[in-house]
Amino acid sequence: MTSKGAHYFDERPGAAARPGTVDVVLPDLHLRLATDSGVFSPGRLDPGTRVLLESVPEPPREGDLLDLGCGYGPVALTMASRAPEATVWAVDVNRRALELCERNAQSAGLYKVRAAHVDEVPRHVRFSAIWSNPAIRIGKPALHAMLTRWLDRLTPDGTAYLVVQKHLGSDSLQRWLGEQGWEATRAASRSAYRVLRVARGGRTSPGDDEER
Repeated sequence: MTSKGAHYFDERPGAAARPGTVDVVLPDLHLRLATDSGVFSPGRLDPGTRVLLESVPEPPREGDLLDLGCGYGPVALTMASRAPEATVWAVDVNRRALELCERNAQSAGLYKVRAAHVDEVPRHVRFSAIWSNPAIRIGKPALHAMLTRWLDRLTPDGTAYLVVQKHLGSDSLQRWLGEQGWEATRAASRSAYRVLRVARGGRTSPGDDEER
């Protein structure tokens, strides 16, 4: 939340612009990213995002990868830095965040990052990896609908990694994913966060005709 009545998951945040920068310092890279008010965690790299980026294995080197809820781009740009031959889709509803993410990718020379609104990603694209710090605060129905929409676009051997705070329902989310037919396991646990690994397991993908 950015101000009373305003949220980082609004499509067009009403908060007045307050440009800034955040340094993303990881063992394998250092990125300085432009931020602004009205986006998620504009003053620092969110601790959950750090846990995710320090816990996940290397992404597939090629193909299409997804950062779901990209904000100003720390996850998408890390994916692109670690897999420079892959196309990284940085997806969000927040137009201000998407503009920042695109600008940050260009500044870092990561030209295979595609910042796109959730409704602008071509329906035929399938992802070999999804990394996300999902917007838990949108509420369970919206969260479940969002995860179903995008997890169903994993390739048959694709894997998603989701970071969720324990007190915001990481364990209940893991159970729900299992109930929906996903193979959901705990990949990491640090401080107040859990990283869930999600694979297709016995769940089938919607047919191509349904996606067009």
